Amino acid sequence: MFHEYKKVIEEGDLVVAYATPESMSVIKVKPGEILNNRYGNFWHSKMVGLKFGSKVQSQTGTGFIHLLSPTPALWTQVVPHRTQILYLPDISFISLYLDLKPGKVVIESGTGSGSFSHSIARTVAPTGHLFTFEYHELRAQTARQEFDQHDLSDIVTIEHRDVISDGFGRKNIADAVFLDLPAPWDAVAAAKQALRTDTIGRICCFSPCIEQVQHTALALNEHGFADIRMFECLAKNHEVRPVPLPNIDEAINGNKINFKAITNELKTKKRKMDVDTEHDILVSKPLDQVRGHTSYLTFAILAPNSI
Repeated sequence: MFHEYKKVIEEGDLVVAYATPESMSVIKVKPGEILNNRYGNFWHSKMVGLKFGSKVQSQTGTGFIHLLSPTPALWTQVVPHRTQILYLPDISFISLYLDLKPGKVVIESGTGSGSFSHSIARTVAPTGHLFTFEYHELRAQTARQEFDQHDLSDIVTIEHRDVISDGFGRKNIADAVFLDLPAPWDAVAAAKQALRTDTIGRICCFSPCIEQVQHTALALNEHGFADIRMFECLAKNHEVRPVPLPNIDEAINGNKINFKAITNELKTKKRKMDVDTEHDILVSKPLDQVRGHTSYLTFAILAPNSI
């Protein structure tokens, strides 16, 4: 379901029970079981036959949830964190810069919680393939179970392997390589061997610290990679809200809109987005709290004649 779309919920399907952006959970629909949360009790049996996206009232009628089809983007929000994971700003940027698309073959190390693995699988499906490696045996076993449950086993091959000491065990096969390792520079040589020799190969290294970037850049240069670049993705969300339209006299006098003074008035408008078109305008304001640094993304390419 993570790389295909269904319209109707059936018994055994995975469903994302969405209450709020901060309250989501994944359930497997089994008639006879009940989902209990702060918004009420929800019977699985009443979910069967509904369309994905349906709004479901609790048994007591005190709350509701939406039943969403699982996607890699939603999985990133609800995945059990076994390690630090990648979030959508980084995932989107990496997928674009590595030129991921259907039919591509990608090598990933390490798998971790599988957040990015799901996005890669969806992007390269149905004719591409992901080879992902994890050195921690228990995490590899857990990720393999999730890929099987999510019907991704035909697209994803996971292997318990220390790629730094043992390499990837594959040569001239990958269009792109993604390294999320403590010392990615030690895996650059293996990545070079894994990249195809008949086309431009692409690599991305995910590193939290700038010292890791320095070591990685030197290793990439030594092994013949070119166009080495480093990026940092910082997403800034803007809140849209209606505010009173100042009159011409206030504008001439330079009066500014006071967001704090109209907070109480906006409490009723914020949810419904009620706008008085004659006296209100919609404005945007950056949120006070912004997600900070996650990691540095180091990219490079390997031309066919450099291999």
